[in-house]
Amino acid sequence: MSTDVIIGISVSCVALVLGLVVVGICAIRQKKRAERAIGLSRPFASWAPSGKDSGGAPQLKGARCFSFDELKKCTNNFSDSNEIGSGGYGKVYRGMLSDGQMVAIKRAQQGSMQGGLEFKTEIELLSRVHHKNVVGLLGFCFEQGEQMLVYEFMPNGTLRESLSGRSGIHLDWKRRLRITLGSARGLAYLHELANPPIIHRDVKSANILLDEHLTAKVADFGLSKLVADSGKGHVSSQVKGTPGYLDPEYYTTHQLTEKSDVYSFGVVMLELITARQPIEKGKYIVREVRLMMDKNDEEHYGLRELMDRSIQNSGTLTGFGRFLELALQCVEESAADRPTMSELVKAIETILQNDGMNTNSTSASSSATEFAASKGAPKHPYNDGLPKKEVNDSTGAFDYSGGYAVSAKIEPK
Repeated sequence: MSTDVIIGISVSCVALVLGLVVVGICAIRQKKRAERAIGLSRPFASWAPSGKDSGGAPQLKGARCFSFDELKKCTNNFSDSNEIGSGGYGKVYRGMLSDGQMVAIKRAQQGSMQGGLEFKTEIELLSRVHHKNVVGLLGFCFEQGEQMLVYEFMPNGTLRESLSGRSGIHLDWKRRLRITLGSARGLAYLHELANPPIIHRDVKSANILLDEHLTAKVADFGLSKLVADSGKGHVSSQVKGTPGYLDPEYYTTHQLTEKSDVYSFGVVMLELITARQPIEKGKYIVREVRLMMDKNDEEHYGLRELMDRSIQNSGTLTGFGRFLELALQCVEESAADRPTMSELVKAIETILQNDGMNTNSTSASSSATEFAASKGAPKHPYNDGLPKKEVNDSTGAFDYSGGYAVSAKIEPK
């Protein structure tokens, strides 16, 4: 064949190959667009082992799947007026469902979205948690590129807000004992009765919410860990949590146990006595209590100047000495020296029973009249505290604040 014919054939072959490559690239792009469209219309397709849609949302205990349009409508298009909390993860909105039920909707922002498998794991975990002292998950939304969790609404916000005086709710000593008992029961349930057991890993007063009767409920499982291997006794984990509440043993060994939650809860108990944040003006609440404690003072144990003024002059404080002893046991340096949450529950129940109070209900108020009369308490003498800072919190977890907007100045440095 002549040279011109050979060149013509070669050019034609190259053109054909290039054409096939272009067609292939276009086909791949078209396939990806189709897969994205399917993902938006069938968000649970990726959850099935085979990668095919198994017929809708997975069956979860007590949690339902909400549509994006339904949640958009009940929050008035996620209006600013319905925003009740925010953080690194996203925002929380107050909403009212079509049946009149108030809910709190935690909406992830685009930069902090989890993968489908991680989101599935979280909601399956939360859907298995059912206890009157743990905030309940009502459902979720996973469509149109959105990830939202729908919780029961807690109208009286966080324990931190009540202790700071911002909520206007007065917590007398007996109410504080009941809040302690309720939140301890919630944590004991997570540690011993949940299947598999759960370590909260971020126990603090800002994650204990109060319902309309001031019943305490543990919230925010953004940092929680499952104890899958109970024989091991601990979970090796990167240290995460809030400064001031962190278990020093967990911080140094990176071995997370249920006793890490116990340490954090002991700090909360000291907050209930002092109303101060764990670290305030460079002073650590655990160290300050230990330095000032005087067992020869049978009334205030040397802590009168540290105590919250709203209980400082309220007369006899039922079981105050025993309560203080328990709190200090919880914050022992060695986890082996701390009680379990169930042991703590029994001890708090004994304090209440010795004073003739009913421990079957952990509500901090026995009647609506009593609760209504507690509103309008004087402002708390302490300031709003120091800016919040999380330790290695790559998840961007944040606090659902119940019925009140959370100030950026809640947790200490």
